[in-house]
Amino acid sequence: MSVLDDIMIDLSIVLGSAEVPIRQMLKMSRGAMIPLDCGQDDPSLVYVNGELVAKGRILVDGDQMSLEISELVKKQRH
Repeated sequence: MSVLDDIMIDLSIVLGSAEVPIRQMLKMSRGAMIPLDCGQDDPSLVYVNGELVAKGRILVDGDQMSLEISELVKKQRH
């Protein structure tokens, strides 16, 4: 057993974003669509513990989804 096995990270894969007024959110029902600020060919962004680390594209095979990493993002120096 590796010492790293029990370390948890917060991993987020972001497809896009949108700003939606709360009144619109409250009116939404099942099947409602929210337009995102990106196109279907734009990369998805991979964040680890809130920091952008990679870009990639979503792949769908039947009911399975995966992410193909296309670019590692260099760490920003503060």
